[in-house]
Amino acid sequence: MKLNLTKKIVLSLLGALFTAHMHAAEVKVAVAANFAKTLEEITVQFEKDTGHKVLATPGATGKFYAQIVNGAPFEVFISADDETPRKLAKEAKAIAETQFTYAIGTLALWSPDANLVDQGGGVLKTDKFKFLAIANAKVAPYGQAAVQTMLKLGLLTKLEPRVVQGENIAQTHQFVTSGNAQLGFMALSQIIENGKVKSGSAWIVPQEFHDQLKQDAILLNTGKDSVAAKALLDYLKSDKAKKIIATYGYK
Repeated sequence: MKLNLTKKIVLSLLGALFTAHMHAAEVKVAVAANFAKTLEEITVQFEKDTGHKVLATPGATGKFYAQIVNGAPFEVFISADDETPRKLAKEAKAIAETQFTYAIGTLALWSPDANLVDQGGGVLKTDKFKFLAIANAKVAPYGQAAVQTMLKLGLLTKLEPRVVQGENIAQTHQFVTSGNAQLGFMALSQIIENGKVKSGSAWIVPQEFHDQLKQDAILLNTGKDSVAAKALLDYLKSDKAKKIIATYGYK
C-alpha cells in the first residue's frame, strides 16, 4: 500500500514537471540599456519560477523603435521612457492596454575618480576634465535628461565642445570606465550596488533638472499570443521584481 502511494506521488511530481516543461517558452525582449543589468537579475528568478526563457537584447530606446516599426521580432519592449511604447501602440505595433510603468529612473553624473565629482555638479564649471560622456539625446532618454540638466545649469553651450556621445547609456558608461571620458551622465542603476554608489564619485541629479524618467513596458503585437511574453510582463509587476528594481536605484 505504501509502495503504491509512493509511486503515485512520484508519478504525479514527474507529470507536473513534464507539464511545466511542455508549456515553457522563450520570449524575445528589447530592453533599454539602463535596465539591462536589472533585467538580468530579474530573469534569473523569472526563469526559475516559470520555466520560461528570456532572450534579451539591450540598446537605445529610439533605435528599438525604428527596429520594431521595421519588423524586428521582439515580443516585449522594456523602454527607457513612456512615450515610445505609447507611440508604438498608436501605430498598431503594440497593445495599448498592456502598457505600464515598471520604474522611475534616476540620472547621475559619475566619475571613477573618487575626488572629481562634487555634490551639485560644480565640477562641470571647471577645467578638471577633458571629456564629458552622455548618451545620444536623439535616441536615449537619459541622454535627453543630460542635455536638459546642462541647460538647467546654463552650461550646455560651454560644455558642448567637450561632450562625447555614446550610442546608448551602456556605451556612455564604457567611455567613462575606459578613461576616454573623465566623467559622464548615466543611469544611477549602472553605478549602484546594495543601495550605494559602488566606486568613484557621483552627483545624483535632482528630478527637477530634467523631465521625469518614467520607464514603461509593453506587449508588442508579435507577442500577443506568447504565454512567456505575458508572463514576463506580469512578473515585472510582482513583489520579487519590484524588490530587485529598487536595489538598482529606481523608484
